Amino acid sequence: MSDSHPFDADTAVTGTGPRFEATISDRWGVVGGHANGGYVLSVCLRALRQALDRPDPLAVAAFYQRRVLPGPAEVLLDLGRSGRPLATGGARLLQGGQELVRVVASFADLSQADGPTLVTGSAPALPAPDDCVDLFGELPGEADLTAPGITGRLECRVPRLPGWRQGAPSGRAEAEFWMRLAGGRQPDTMALPGLVDMAAPAVFELGHFVSTTIELSVHVRARPAPGWLACRVSTRYLIEGYHEEDFEIWDSAGTLVAQSRQLALLLS
Repeated sequence: MSDSHPFDADTAVTGTGPRFEATISDRWGVVGGHANGGYVLSVCLRALRQALDRPDPLAVAAFYQRRVLPGPAEVLLDLGRSGRPLATGGARLLQGGQELVRVVASFADLSQADGPTLVTGSAPALPAPDDCVDLFGELPGEADLTAPGITGRLECRVPRLPGWRQGAPSGRAEAEFWMRLAGGRQPDTMALPGLVDMAAPAVFELGHFVSTTIELSVHVRARPAPGWLACRVSTRYLIEGYHEEDFEIWDSAGTLVAQSRQLALLLS
């Protein structure tokens, strides 16, 4: 891992634990100027990884209590017992002495994973990335429905522009697309828990463009191969403003590398 890429530089923490210092960057901003939840989660996981001495986040749960703004932050850890093959700990991200995010995560070494395997799902059947359309490309006369910060940090390619991007949401809250971090950084298990929350929410296709995450659970299933990531996202239930979002990430070799579900709330 090199801190030369924005993702690594902006998720870096300093300290020896259980207290770490961090700087929340404005390069991962979303609507309203606060930081994207997946990016904030990645900051907490950097601190936990350093303290737990395991390379791969395996199971992660994050609870978002308040929005995180660019600027100084601290991450306080609560470490459980470490065993084999897992080490588990909690992290609390604070700004101005106020707790904003709480994370619990188990780390492992996925290179040592060995056991029965059954996969009944399949990766999205997408055209090659070069044959797809840039989701964030300029379209004349359209309002930018996403904040400028995080859209500059990601590359997303879609077989065709979704309805919300053309000003006519389809009413079907689902999508399949390619995604990767901009700037040539290859995917790894530390990037996956953040990436599941960085794409355009599925509810955009319902005509709702501001949603805030309440809880996010991520399972990292394997170390990804280099290259583009094939993603699938959907929302099936929107009830009184609350909605789930299910997300899958498959690597360039067709391996399922991450799954997530989050509960979020529409704000408009």
